[in-house]
Amino acid sequence: MRPLSPVPLSSARAAWITLAILSGLNMLNYLDRYVMSAVLTPMEKELRLGDGDAGWAASAFMLGYFLTAPFFGYLGDRFPRKYLMLGGVVAWSLATACSGFAQNFVQLFTIRIFVGVGEACFVTMGPSWISDLFAATRRNTALTLFYVAIPFGSAIGFTIGGWFAQHGDWRHAFIYAGLPGVLLALSLLFLREPQRGESDGVEGEMIKHPKATIKEVFGLLLNRRYNLLIWGYTAQTFSIGAFGIWGPTFLYRVHDLPLGKASTIFGALLAGTGLVATLLGGFLANTLRKRTPAGYAWIMAGSMVIAMPVCFFALVVGNATLSLVGLGASMFFLFLPTGPICSEIFEIVPVHLRASAMAVCTFIIHLFGDFGSPAAVGYVSDHTHSLQTGVLILPAVLLIGAVLWSFLVRFTREPLKVEA
Repeated sequence: MRPLSPVPLSSARAAWITLAILSGLNMLNYLDRYVMSAVLTPMEKELRLGDGDAGWAASAFMLGYFLTAPFFGYLGDRFPRKYLMLGGVVAWSLATACSGFAQNFVQLFTIRIFVGVGEACFVTMGPSWISDLFAATRRNTALTLFYVAIPFGSAIGFTIGGWFAQHGDWRHAFIYAGLPGVLLALSLLFLREPQRGESDGVEGEMIKHPKATIKEVFGLLLNRRYNLLIWGYTAQTFSIGAFGIWGPTFLYRVHDLPLGKASTIFGALLAGTGLVATLLGGFLANTLRKRTPAGYAWIMAGSMVIAMPVCFFALVVGNATLSLVGLGASMFFLFLPTGPICSEIFEIVPVHLRASAMAVCTFIIHLFGDFGSPAAVGYVSDHTHSLQTGVLILPAVLLIGAVLWSFLVRFTREPLKVEA
């Protein structure tokens, strides 16, 4: 039996088909991640969890995610990415389905760790694959389209989970959410994996630096621009991760919306604002990037500066309609820099360190960001008996991110050059 071979296509057509498949997998990645948010209330009740325990259960996949991300990033810069990514997608999909069979906190926590391991493999390698397919002039557009899948996948996860939370068994939400990824993962076998640096015409650099070294990977932590970017990204991830978990429950408890309706509305807001903001952010970044080397950083800093007070307003206002409007506006500005963040990383680091740079970024933003933020909100909620008080830590963290990304603008004014 002959091994599967990539379908022969023109390079441009093959690149866009590959982007479509990777974007579809990224959508399922976030669908599987956020389906738990919509079923949090019935899951807490059946498994007898407090808000703090529920927050840790929701964050469990982050433990597997950030702990294994550096390992997968290192492998992604040294070995073929296709089969590693295939294994990752299958692993997270099956683990998501198995989440529906958990009988207690320990089982659920353990299973969700394996969801994170699979997602880490895909997330660290997917963007670097795309960066090798598209030249710098089109890379931000391609990465923007890849990340448009985030709000869509999250919204579908909220919708599926919300329906089962109100009309069915919360366990079935995990089962139906997990299995499609196994089928779509098989399409990776038919794709041609590009050479590292192929779209940049820097094969010479790849010969000079054929493999990333441990010293070079740790050297990323001495790069000033890289540090400002990822620590600002950490602040954004902390806030998005916590409210992504507690959003529907916040609307249910604070504004008395039915749980299913709260999940559906939150998911619709996420999809609508995320789609428009991600596309618009990519377009604005491309336009500004032609005028200044700090074009990407300006979008990142500006979006965070606006998102912070809008988020605070949405969380304290007593009117449900105004709160929803504020939440939608917050999501819009938080999704605006989605594409430029990744594009900025690839402009800062050398070609042969791209997967490693994404892996280190993934490790930091999740270890110090959304790994503990849902639990932090949950514990504040438990101790103050107010979820509204718990979520108010989020705009304060956004302020930190706004400051860091504003400094990134300052230090990106010089002509672009690769920093080793």
